[in-house]
Amino acid sequence: MTLTEIRPEAVPDKVIAGRSPWALAWARIRTDKVALLSAVVVVLLLLLAAAAPLIAQWSGHGPDDQFRDIGITDQGLPVPPNGTFWFGTDRLGRDLFIRVLYGARVSLTVGVLSTGLAAMLGVAVGLLAGFYGGVVDTLLSRLMDVVLSFPYLIFAIAVVSIAGPSLTATVGVISFYSWAAIARIVRGQTLSIKEREYVEAARSLGAGDARIMFVDILPNLLAPVIVLVTLLVPAAIVFESTLSYLGLGIVPPTPSWGNLLSEAQGFYRVAWWYLTFPAGTLLLATLAFNLLGDGIRDAIDPRTERLFSRRRGIRRRRGGKSGSDDRQGGQGGEARRGGEEPSGRMNTMEG
Repeated sequence: MTLTEIRPEAVPDKVIAGRSPWALAWARIRTDKVALLSAVVVVLLLLLAAAAPLIAQWSGHGPDDQFRDIGITDQGLPVPPNGTFWFGTDRLGRDLFIRVLYGARVSLTVGVLSTGLAAMLGVAVGLLAGFYGGVVDTLLSRLMDVVLSFPYLIFAIAVVSIAGPSLTATVGVISFYSWAAIARIVRGQTLSIKEREYVEAARSLGAGDARIMFVDILPNLLAPVIVLVTLLVPAAIVFESTLSYLGLGIVPPTPSWGNLLSEAQGFYRVAWWYLTFPAGTLLLATLAFNLLGDGIRDAIDPRTERLFSRRRGIRRRRGGKSGSDDRQGGQGGEARRGGEEPSGRMNTMEG
């Protein structure tokens, strides 16, 4: 058949366009209701944290304003939630809702900033170690091992005893403790990617090391780095809250979720809201980030979901096969027993 003999109805009306891996990941994550709900919670927390000064101005309650006339009971205890103080008050009569919002500003800023710094440093070190190998890889890998072997709490106490508790010290401690984990994963991915055919082709065409690392290898590292960053942000938030709870992080009266929990530990029996709302907000933030990270990981690399589905399918097939074998065995036994009886009767008749 020549080209002129092809009938018009044989030509498809629509052409199926290929989709990029990012488009496929977005199509998968749109079907993940848990990941979408977690993303909504994360965005809502970020918006509330950014709008904390506006909310404080609208309510007339600053984060450090003490309302000793209406914010403390006659017994000297915090006031429970009401129309004026939505989350109640703290031990000094301050609006707990405003302080939780300002604590979200600090905790989320520390989590995002420290994770971003750790990601940049970890990607740089891991890329260099995996690409060059040899002595460079050995030295940088041993450095990662040394950093990962540090007890983070003892290291934080040592840094704070020298530099003093501050936002800068907290970000520095969390970044120092987090970059090695990212670098190790990036190093392993780089070792695999640099052996691909397109990297060898770029090297044969005369491309330099910098171009190969930043044009051919780095874009293929973005997916695992993004997944790891979304999972490290809640860990950094919990780390900051732990340091602030122990008095090693954000210094009061600047509110953070950690020092709010530290202040509330003596009032949990008489003022449940004092501990519940900061702890609940911290739990909500970390849970939302973790679930969002899990959803992004499954969307970018669906092989884990396929692996679990395949294992479940194998178990079902094995269970069905064993059951059918049992049934066949039972039927065969009955058939054998049924066949033995007539033969016995025939032998008796012959006898």
